[in-house]
Amino acid sequence: MTRGHPHETARDVMHPGAECIGAHETLDRAAQLMRNMNVGALPVCGPDERVKGIITDRDIVVKCIASGHDPSRTTAGELAGGLVFVTPDTSVDETLTLMEQHQIKRIPVLSDNRIVGMITEADLAKHLPDDKLAEFLHHVYARG
Repeated sequence: MTRGHPHETARDVMHPGAECIGAHETLDRAAQLMRNMNVGALPVCGPDERVKGIITDRDIVVKCIASGHDPSRTTAGELAGGLVFVTPDTSVDETLTLMEQHQIKRIPVLSDNRIVGMITEADLAKHLPDDKLAEFLHHVYARG
C-alpha cells in the first residue's frame, strides 16, 4: 500500500541538519543538547563522525536514571541502542514499514554512515494523509 506520494523518499520528508552527540559525551550533556535543540533523540557518533547508535530522552530516564546510574558519569556510547536507519533514497513506504516494525517514532537518515537528516512523527504529519498517519501511529504505539 502506498502512503503519501508514491515517489517520495526519505530525503523529501526528513529535516536536514540533525546533530550528533559524541559517544564519549555524558548523558547529562545529551539531555542539555536535547533541551536546547528541542528534540527527543540524538544520533551518537564516534570520533570518525559515523553514527554508532541513537539515544532518546526516554532512554536517559529509563535506562540510566531509573536504573540507578549517574547521567554525569554514563556516556552516550554506553547507552546508544541498536541502530535502525534509512538512506536518503529509501522510499517513504519502506521508511514507515521500518518504523512500524521497530515501533520507533524517529529514524535517522544516513549516507555513508553519516547523519544527513532525521525523520520524526512531526515530519510525517506534514507529508502523510490523515488516514495514513493514523495507521502509522496505531502500529508504532501498539504494544503486542
